[in-house]
Amino acid sequence: MQTACYVKLVHISLSGEKHMRITWVTDDNSVPSVVDYGTKTSTYTSSSHGESTSYSYLMYSSGKIHHVVIGPLEDNKIYYYRCGGQGPEFQLKTPPSQFPLSLAVVGDLGQTSWTTSTLDHIKECEYDMLLLPGDLSYADFMQHLWDSFGTLVEPLASTRPWMVTQGNHEKESIPFFKSGFQSYNARWKMPYEESGSTSNLYYSFEVTGVHVIMLGSYTDYDESSDQYAWLKADLANIDRKRTPWLIVLMHVPWYNSNWAHQGEGDSMMSAMEPLLYAAHVDIMIAGHVHAYERSERVYKGGLDPCGAVHITIGDGGNREGLAHRYHNPKPFWSVFREASFGHGELKIVNSTHANWTWHRNDDEEPVRTDDVWINSLSGSGCIQESSREFSKILMSP
Repeated sequence: MQTACYVKLVHISLSGEKHMRITWVTDDNSVPSVVDYGTKTSTYTSSSHGESTSYSYLMYSSGKIHHVVIGPLEDNKIYYYRCGGQGPEFQLKTPPSQFPLSLAVVGDLGQTSWTTSTLDHIKECEYDMLLLPGDLSYADFMQHLWDSFGTLVEPLASTRPWMVTQGNHEKESIPFFKSGFQSYNARWKMPYEESGSTSNLYYSFEVTGVHVIMLGSYTDYDESSDQYAWLKADLANIDRKRTPWLIVLMHVPWYNSNWAHQGEGDSMMSAMEPLLYAAHVDIMIAGHVHAYERSERVYKGGLDPCGAVHITIGDGGNREGLAHRYHNPKPFWSVFREASFGHGELKIVNSTHANWTWHRNDDEEPVRTDDVWINSLSGSGCIQESSREFSKILMSP
């Protein structure tokens, strides 16, 4: 008979408008891919069926990985749900339909005592969704660490959507034997199909007046690539009246004054920065460097009021430790930098103003080590001034 312990590693993610994807794993292959849900505890008025997958990696075989999309769901509402027809009850809260919107942001998470501290801090803040720009479990070929990571994050990831993109530690490729990202793609399915992408490594979604683009630093990104073509098409469909905020996440930072991973983002930046600048991206968030840094609005290495604010937040708690060495003197575009473990919070107050804060693990959660208000470019003159340039780039072959 099926028991509660069969349902494990539960996490949720957005899956198109007013829908949520519930992902979990069972060791019992007979457990159905079904989610029962409702707005009252233990009272399930709706049910959705989905799909399942599994994979083998060297001597490891995964459990049955279930992906079930539920909805349509009401905005800003708590739902109670159970997976597989029986087992424990979980609850989730859907994002609001109107501002304000609160986003927790963390990168290079891993599963150390530092990670636990980061997650404990995030648990104390009020947020609607978590964004993670790559390097999740640090399994690095040891597949059981994907399972322990799922257990570690389940208390948070089962209650609010976690939207992630890949980092280098997700690749896990073995030449001539294993292609990359097999474990990541099987376990962390994101809404790539819903956003017109052909790869789980890059996609977009919309939530509460924000268009979020997740780019892939470890798949082709030059102007002849599928990712670049998809990005152009995605940007062309953005309506800044409906989504006045435009945020991009990727793993490798483009503006980085740390000695670690210096210059690794240059080729992607060369290919994609003109396109994203023309689209008036507000904020770009990366990880990879195990430290925190925030820039002024920049473009092509210089200050530009119509450029994006770049944030590096690869300080979630990974086992490799912090990157303490910075280039000195500090570049003119770098506003704040520090090698400490922590997380960020982006509170989008309305269509024109957002408050970004960075919180050290060494402090109590309410303490804001870095605190800045950011104005959306949709409320500036930038879009009107360069709409012709944007159209020209989008129309180019």
